[in-house]
Amino acid sequence: MAWDFARELARWGPGALAAPRLRDARAYCAGVAKSHYENFTVVSLLLPRRLITHFHAVYAYCRWSDDLADETAGGQTALDLIAWWRQELMSCYGGEPRHPVTLALRETVRRFDIPPDPFLALLVAFEQDQRVKRYDTFEQLAGYCANSANPVGHLVLRLFECFDAERAALSDEVCTGLQLANFWQDVARDLDIGRVYLPAEDRARFGYSDEDLDARRCTPQFLELMRFEVARARGYFARGAALLPLLPRAARVDVDLFIRGGEAILDAIERQGYDVWARRPEVSKVAKAKLLLGAAVRALV
Repeated sequence: MAWDFARELARWGPGALAAPRLRDARAYCAGVAKSHYENFTVVSLLLPRRLITHFHAVYAYCRWSDDLADETAGGQTALDLIAWWRQELMSCYGGEPRHPVTLALRETVRRFDIPPDPFLALLVAFEQDQRVKRYDTFEQLAGYCANSANPVGHLVLRLFECFDAERAALSDEVCTGLQLANFWQDVARDLDIGRVYLPAEDRARFGYSDEDLDARRCTPQFLELMRFEVARARGYFARGAALLPLLPRAARVDVDLFIRGGEAILDAIERQGYDVWARRPEVSKVAKAKLLLGAAVRALV
């Protein structure tokens, strides 16, 4: 069945009457992951079977968090729902979860001794999306990425039981690079919902005015701005690649996919001459399949 968040929120949102059984909660999380499978790179045929249930739970938490922010009325309504979701999360650490996602997630956080910090950081980012629509500096944008993207990498490391400070720092490079690649891919889509992630200081540096931005003008200045931002994102992936040899083989496959998938988005932007106003840069299904195959082969070397 196709994912219908309004339906899921009506069923499992605030006021849900009964908690499911653990078996049903796990099945629910698997259904959430499978309904978004194209966007769920880390759950692949190469993921160790012992981890699949736990990745489903983490993904379902992230999916619900994202949809509470972006698939509801927004503003105060979204903030209220995120506050409710934060309480549901904390029930994993001391209480009785009532939502299928948090019930399944409780087993995962216990099994892998995951602290609440990365889960809470994601909620901070989704709350920020309701309050902040444009960024003045890249430093501010990087601070947003530290909450919106980097915690996902920390969760992956914890599920593969290889989390430490060095790996976490390199994972942050990869995850920030991925977030930036997605921002540059979706400049037009984000503007449609009133969000601008191109920092004002960068737009000013290249002479691309607010008027040009709001009118979606593809000027020489805009193309140079995008060339700069794409190169900046590539730098994150280049630095983050040092993480790969520090990972167990199973984790290396997925992190390699993350890096190469992000680079493929940047390649797509370059192929259309950095004009992301004309059309959204896409990575084809054939290209995604090649990325998966390549990551699998490299992991065996």
